[in-house]
Amino acid sequence: QVQLVESGGGLVQAGASLRLSCVASGRTFSSYHMGWFRQAPGKEREFVAGITFNGGGKVYADSAKGRFTISRANAENTVYLQMNSLKLEDTAVYYCAASSVWTRRRDAYTYWGQGTQVTVSS
Repeated sequence: QVQLVESGGGLVQAGASLRLSCVASGRTFSSYHMGWFRQAPGKEREFVAGITFNGGGKVYADSAKGRFTISRANAENTVYLQMNSLKLEDTAVYYCAASSVWTRRRDAYTYWGQGTQVTVSS
């Protein structure tokens, strides 16, 4: 069992940066691949970025490439999402999730946090 708690969301202006954090409970965090997803009002939850269990592999959605960076600190049971040059369309609830499978597929992620709101204003 893994419990995930996100933090770091907020209200920012377009062009600003935010760093999201996701802290996991349990001793098995380092065995899971981790992903960040987001869900905007009226839209499906979509993949944003993923990182392998040891941090050696990373993958990004096209919308995140060049602006977002995913990282993890296994000793601290934490995964991060650094978001730069934020745009209005980045407004969403951001979720971290854990999977034993290296994939972008939402349905393969077993454990989910409660989400943190990111709002980008003009």
